[in-house]
Amino acid sequence: MPWFTRDKTARPQAPAEEDRKVKTEGLWVKCDGCRQIIWRKALDENLQVCTKCGYHFRLDAVARLRLLLDGEWEEFDKGLTSTDPLGFVDSRRYTERLGGMQKSTGLRDAVISAGGALNGRYVHMCSLELKFIGGSMGAVVGEKITRAIERSLERRVPLIIVSASGGARMQEGAVSLMQMAKISAALMYLDEARIPFLSVLTDPTTGGVTASFAMLGDLNIAEPGALIGFAGPRVIEQTIRQKLPQGFQRAEFLLNKGMLDAVVKRPDLKDYLAQALDFFCGPVA
Repeated sequence: MPWFTRDKTARPQAPAEEDRKVKTEGLWVKCDGCRQIIWRKALDENLQVCTKCGYHFRLDAVARLRLLLDGEWEEFDKGLTSTDPLGFVDSRRYTERLGGMQKSTGLRDAVISAGGALNGRYVHMCSLELKFIGGSMGAVVGEKITRAIERSLERRVPLIIVSASGGARMQEGAVSLMQMAKISAALMYLDEARIPFLSVLTDPTTGGVTASFAMLGDLNIAEPGALIGFAGPRVIEQTIRQKLPQGFQRAEFLLNKGMLDAVVKRPDLKDYLAQALDFFCGPVA
């Protein structure tokens, strides 16, 4: 009989195949600009701007508010929800699409209207959410922005709108197109009262949003590389049957053609807006 025996039941089990793999999913991101691999933490610390080439990744509406406002903010008109005036159906019913977007984004529609301090100055700010049906402008987006303008007019508070949108919402037809005139008319009263409106255009800002309030700011400011235009470049090329110039409809191209007042990198944007408001309104007391 051997002087020892091996307890086979206590034999350690070999780790499963999936446990032997190093879990790196989500730790690295490929930049759409330079195609280099970036550590996600470094990207987050740099406000979602590539540390190697300066490419600006897209931000959601809440992240925009956190970037530009000093701290907590007050949200307005939170309960407004779109209806289905046309009974619209494409691959899905419009009501189903709305419900799915509300569940996935946690928002009632494609814009957040808020009030808060920007470098100590109280402002009203509207931030569009691209993930909500492409940031499209329907009746609710138009109503919330119009109410923000009227609120700024009543309180004599500067207004900032951060746009990220594919344009008017086709599922609401002419109702969505009406919002272009509605918002533009409200902005006329803000202009007459000499209350500043700063428009920030991010990637992408297109369609009816570009054709209305996004280009009506006292200052129109874009982030680097943002796609800005009415129709998309492919549609234009097919219409005019010509090759478009390099960088067409990008922020730098529009700045060169006089369509924008400034192209500002994201880390500098808050201070730039604060300085612009100091110019329009005077320094904060």
